[in-house]
Amino acid sequence: MSFKHCLLAASVAVMWGLNFLAIDFSLEQFPPFFLVALRFAVLALPALLFVPKPDVKFRWIVGYGLGFGLLQFLFLYWAMAAGMPAGLASLVLQASGPFTVLLGMTFLRERVRGSQMAFLLVAMAGLGVVGWQRLDSSASLLPFLLTLAGAFGWAIGNICNRQAHSVEPVKFTMWMSVVPPVPMLLLALIVKGPATIGHSLTTLLTPTGWLSLAGLAYTVVIATILGSGIWSWLMSRNPAGVVAPFSMLVPIVGMSAAWFVLGETVSLGEMCGAVLVIIGVLGAGMRAAKGPKILAEVVPTDVEDVADVPAGTS
Repeated sequence: MSFKHCLLAASVAVMWGLNFLAIDFSLEQFPPFFLVALRFAVLALPALLFVPKPDVKFRWIVGYGLGFGLLQFLFLYWAMAAGMPAGLASLVLQASGPFTVLLGMTFLRERVRGSQMAFLLVAMAGLGVVGWQRLDSSASLLPFLLTLAGAFGWAIGNICNRQAHSVEPVKFTMWMSVVPPVPMLLLALIVKGPATIGHSLTTLLTPTGWLSLAGLAYTVVIATILGSGIWSWLMSRNPAGVVAPFSMLVPIVGMSAAWFVLGETVSLGEMCGAVLVIIGVLGAGMRAAKGPKILAEVVPTDVEDVADVPAGTS
């Protein structure tokens, strides 16, 4: 992966790291499942009305929308509403990196160097330490497990994104936003009921309401349109296992911002686990970057995909 692409991946990490603060602010006003529906509905409506469909197979739009959009944020917002600290959520969600590499090996037959796999095992050990600390303390383990489920959803989205080979990342991001709103709205109505959702809308003209709207605007414009658009562009031009580990920069930004703005702290054990995760995933990314030609060798999974595999990646 080129230096320019590395800088773009790092900039997305900053956008997404700060997004955990925006989500935290928005969850003070909106129920979690309704917030997911609202987040993507804001994008879905203009996409359907004004944005031409990207030139990719529809199954990859649906797959990306289900993985990256619906599953990731269903579980992430649920976890944060259930008590997962914003900074720690930004760390645990980066299990998407190892998950993406494993899914890439399994379904795309991307080759992984032995040293890269060793670093990924270090990262998984770090996540294990964080989970053990949550279990050993008075904090509930459920938010941690929900965040891991969100990370797996992100990894599924990464693989669908990779297979789409979209050359129109903004269109692709806008159209995948059509998938989550309806199922998430139905789920919100079932779980929370119309009264709770209505109350969140009728009390918007309050300090908390204005802050939640600012958070929602950041999430939609910066994190989703700009950040996810750049990420889609990078994933379509580089092996999934090379790009995904750059997401490990997100918790550095997220945990620092949560400490500075929200006053969040982590235990010594959680900090040790965080260090292991960061070392493991960044190490895996650097090892992958040294051998892109090996990682870029992708074997088509079916006859229809033969035309989708690029002649080479940089």
